[in-house]
Amino acid sequence: MSAEPTPPAALPPGRPAEDVLTELRALRGGDAPTRGGRTFAYVYDAGVDGLDALAAQAYSAYATVNGLDMTVFPSVARLENDIVAAVAAVLGAPGVQGTFTSGGTESILLAVKTARDHARATRGVTEPRLVLPSTAHAAFHKAAAYLGVRPVVVPVDPVTFRADAAAVAAAIDERTVLVVASAPSYAHGVVDPVAEIAAAAAERGVLCHVDACIGGWILPYLRRTGREVPPFDLSVPGVTSLSVDLHKYGYADKGASVVLYRDAELRRHQYFAHAGWPGYPVVNPTVQGTKSGGLLAQAWAVLRHVGEDGYTALAGRVADASDRLLAGLRAAPGVRVLGDPAAGLVAFTLDGADGAPDLSLLLHLADEMRERGWYLQPQLSFDGLPPNLHLTLTPATAGQVDALLADLADALKAARVLPPVAVDPALAELAAGLDPAALGPEEIAGVLAFAGLDPQGGLPTRTAPLLVLLDALPGPLKERLLAEFVGSIFRI
Repeated sequence: MSAEPTPPAALPPGRPAEDVLTELRALRGGDAPTRGGRTFAYVYDAGVDGLDALAAQAYSAYATVNGLDMTVFPSVARLENDIVAAVAAVLGAPGVQGTFTSGGTESILLAVKTARDHARATRGVTEPRLVLPSTAHAAFHKAAAYLGVRPVVVPVDPVTFRADAAAVAAAIDERTVLVVASAPSYAHGVVDPVAEIAAAAAERGVLCHVDACIGGWILPYLRRTGREVPPFDLSVPGVTSLSVDLHKYGYADKGASVVLYRDAELRRHQYFAHAGWPGYPVVNPTVQGTKSGGLLAQAWAVLRHVGEDGYTALAGRVADASDRLLAGLRAAPGVRVLGDPAAGLVAFTLDGADGAPDLSLLLHLADEMRERGWYLQPQLSFDGLPPNLHLTLTPATAGQVDALLADLADALKAARVLPPVAVDPALAELAAGLDPAALGPEEIAGVLAFAGLDPQGGLPTRTAPLLVLLDALPGPLKERLLAEFVGSIFRI
């Protein structure tokens, strides 16, 4: 009898630890740098010596601790209580309760779930709606999609890019379970009129969430440096929940966030408990069940190490960098800063001879800057709001502003002599008539290839032609293509 065929190995033979680490380091070498102040998105670099090592050591000490059950690992409750108490002291009011989460998306998802369940329990709402400005973070739309809540989007002021409080108030109805304000919004770095929005929500008996994921841990410290900061936190009447990411301007490693509620009764709606199975009784404060205590420990360690005076000094460095960058941008011909940036985020566009934003030039500039070692995040046009380049300033960028502005001037000269990139009008008309849901795999692959999205070859070196095309596509088709592209990258 012949032997059974040997199945293919799922993993190669084991290798020495140093070989494995060497390969990891080589893979990491192809990424954008996360330290040094030249990557102006996704990373937050305090520029504090030893902070990364402290976070790594704290994480390592708790990496194997399971945060699922604090009765078995009581130290996780101590660490979380310490963190939430510190955040509540900065951003809260008497009676505020909170939870440590894996990031802003989870904090926002939990706030939406809490509002949905609270409205169902107290007002009998069965077709929940979420009222939010068009500049609110995409995580709210993700939460709404996951939780069966209908988003009601309200346009923002086209000059200030702040939410229109009157328009938000007008959109509230008997099915509204939550109203959103940002402090600041990610896209433009401006703070919404939180007090007016919260008052409108309270008048209708509706909860109000402030997305302070970015600003929550820098705005209060900017205030300590003497900067004027509008009221935005849970001390504002009508604000009932707030999210703040400690892996942003708290400089903890990702992911570390906190969601706060006005009281324990409201927070109760966040929890999930289940005893209807033969296993152990389950109660989860967050979306995650099992989770490493490492992220909690490193956030705790970083907060304790930096302290109030340290965060005040770091906020001052961000403000200084922002002042110098904004002055340089506003002095550059054709550059238009969008809105009134409040907390380290800056967005600017380039106006053409006709006074309208020049998308082609803007995207050529992004490519030219990337060739010079800088990453500025392109943001496409939306609902009448202009395309722009987005920069996230951190303390590490304070020493890079002059070099950035010098390279920006040089890159802009180079971009202006490049041929414009544009979308064939016939192609744009064809795309407008496509039904994304009806496109098959071969059609999607063809459109992806035409757009330059080839997962085998990676993204094109210069992304201006691709982004110009994406900017011209209808939203649903754009979303379908991006989802298919990402799915093709994670193809196994």
